[in-house]
Amino acid sequence: MNVLIDVDSWLRAAAGGLLIGLAAAVMIVFNGRIAGVSGVLGGLMLDGNGGDRRWRSMFLGGMVLGAVLLTTLVTALPAGRLQTDWLGMAIAGLIVGYGTRMGSGCTSGHGVCGIARLSTRSITATITFMAFGTLTVFVIRHLLGAAS
Repeated sequence: MNVLIDVDSWLRAAAGGLLIGLAAAVMIVFNGRIAGVSGVLGGLMLDGNGGDRRWRSMFLGGMVLGAVLLTTLVTALPAGRLQTDWLGMAIAGLIVGYGTRMGSGCTSGHGVCGIARLSTRSITATITFMAFGTLTVFVIRHLLGAAS
């Protein structure tokens, strides 16, 4: 099997990973908080006292602004392609949201921050995320025959 490594893709992925790690480190150092996106969003939506609304809004707004700037300034990005219709995406989003509540966090909180802190719960959660993600792709692409 001939494996060709696209160096440009690899470097972009590594740079993205470094930026995510840097953002998580800045968050814990300057705010004393774990940069788990589901926890930030959940706290913004469900926090009755509003004490953390400013930094949560800025965190989430920065994610949106970063995506807008990237797609505006970098013209060589591949075009996005939806794998399902809007109803399918809404159902998938609800399932993911339920899973993050059930697992007490998402991949950013457990996978990036929890593993870095050697949290057994986060390591277990990340292994579970990865195993079920792999299983889902295998079932959809190979057993059900859906196109990639």
